[in-house]
Amino acid sequence: MSNSISLDRIDHEILFHLAQDGRLSNVELARRVGLTPPPCLRRVKRLEDAGVIAGYRAQISPAALGRSLEVVLSVDIAVNDLQTVEEFESRVAALEEVVEFRRMFGRPDYYIRVAVTDPVAYETFLSKQILPLPAVSRVDSHLTMKRIKD
Repeated sequence: MSNSISLDRIDHEILFHLAQDGRLSNVELARRVGLTPPPCLRRVKRLEDAGVIAGYRAQISPAALGRSLEVVLSVDIAVNDLQTVEEFESRVAALEEVVEFRRMFGRPDYYIRVAVTDPVAYETFLSKQILPLPAVSRVDSHLTMKRIKD
């Protein structure tokens, strides 16, 4: 993303509305921000080209897929060689249950958010997919009680 792009009030409104609903038509978006469609589309294209809008995606409900148990793992690793770290990251990122994966500064080394069907499925996931990885030294599990904001 370019640091030189300046955003005015309308740009911020466009970003707000697209963050709420990325499927808005250009006509509806233009109506909401007080523009006609052609200048609105030019602004959206400029925001995309500058990297401010990084993409569009469907937000899938884990509960709708039968994965209503969400767990956040705090993971520390015991190695610091690049090859082992890259292998750990690629293996975890490829797991279907993993919906978010972050490398952190400081401790823990990683946060991993997973969505599974129930506690038994989580225990299986943890014992068969995460704990056997050679880099893992410690895992703390935090079960989500309630999502407040996504």
